Amino acid sequence: MTVSSSVGELADEASIDPGVFLPDAGEVQGPKATWRLAARSFRDNRLAVVGTGILVFFFLFCFVGPLIYHTNQISTNIANAYYPPSAKHLLGTDGNGFDELGRIMVGGQAALEIGLFSSFIATVLGTLVGAVAGLLGGVVDAILMRIVDVLLSVPLLFVILIIGDRFSNATVLSLSLIIGSFSWLVSARLVRGEVLSLRERDFIFASRTMGASRHHLIYKHLIPNALGVVIVNITFQVADAINLLAILGFLGYGLQYPQVSWGDMLSGALNYLPDGYWWVVYPVGICLVLVVMACNFVGDALRDTVDVRLRRR
Repeated sequence: MTVSSSVGELADEASIDPGVFLPDAGEVQGPKATWRLAARSFRDNRLAVVGTGILVFFFLFCFVGPLIYHTNQISTNIANAYYPPSAKHLLGTDGNGFDELGRIMVGGQAALEIGLFSSFIATVLGTLVGAVAGLLGGVVDAILMRIVDVLLSVPLLFVILIIGDRFSNATVLSLSLIIGSFSWLVSARLVRGEVLSLRERDFIFASRTMGASRHHLIYKHLIPNALGVVIVNITFQVADAINLLAILGFLGYGLQYPQVSWGDMLSGALNYLPDGYWWVVYPVGICLVLVVMACNFVGDALRDTVDVRLRRR
């Protein structure tokens, strides 16, 4: 008599479906099965699929589009200012005679680059600080968290405006460094909370018993096991950075010519909206809203996917 038939007989006697005793082969626990379950959960989230599609579209639109749709974004031509959409200029031209569609592509490049680079900087800093604070605890944890509390009490936009006023020649690299250097606080808190939970687990105790150093615990155990929280936070960091860049550009502290971002474009175009030049405002505004919304969709889906309790629900 085989094992499966024995289990089936026992189930028949108890009036229980034999499938309760036999786990599906695709549900067997393990790293690969966990990733498969997470990927399936992500695919089942329609908003996540929509958000991913929007992000892929804008990456292709901003970085591949200029290779197909050639425009001059360096030399101004006032004679062509505020031309309405036509076959020659699909979205018209702005006040300097630049093709608006090509301008949106160039501005999107800067927005996505700053969003990704600044979120990477913030995530690395926040992960390291949070992991160290959570593992060491005691005085080190208290000092680091009080620093985080003090910095969180200062409005981020206020700090960046002061720095932007001091260093007026803003570039993609400088804005990425400034935004990333002041955006790691939330990441540090999230990672610290995760590490405080992880450090009480049996595998951490076993590693300590075997003589593992703190450096080994942080880089080999704590940070890898906290990656779920980190990955989820990255998407929200990108959305926040793009929003902050748009605000800076709108207030006049964005990129300098010939570089441009979506916030810079909105800042210079809103004054002419009452004159009927809608094509210099609405298209770039819609692009900004869609990208930020897509990042939030993907972040929400990743949060639900990483959290096992939400995934089961």
